[in-house]
Amino acid sequence: QVQLRESGPGLVKPSQTLSLTCIVSGESITTTPSYWTWIRRPPGKGLEWIGGILYTGNTFYSPSLENRMSISRDPSKNQFTLHLNSVTPEDTAVYYCAERTQGGTDYNYWGQGTRVTVSS
Repeated sequence: QVQLRESGPGLVKPSQTLSLTCIVSGESITTTPSYWTWIRRPPGKGLEWIGGILYTGNTFYSPSLENRMSISRDPSKNQFTLHLNSVTPEDTAVYYCAERTQGGTDYNYWGQGTRVTVSS
């Protein structure tokens, strides 16, 4: 059974860097032809795709965030991490990690989500 679990701080101050890690079990993030993604839902808004990392290591970022974000991975721990720099209150959201088969359109697995608040 594939499981994803987000880990990270619930509160971040403006201008700081937010780092969230998705810990994956039941499937390898480097050998299964999947796309490992980050998605968020700001309060009162819809889901927003942030970016992802393919099993090959190629990364893809939202154009609106690419200047201040990166996604890395640690194959030895089977996890991938979102780094979002210079956060503002507009980055307050519930952040999810999710898996989609390469070439597919639907997300097969989701983490439970972690709430992040950007506030001083």
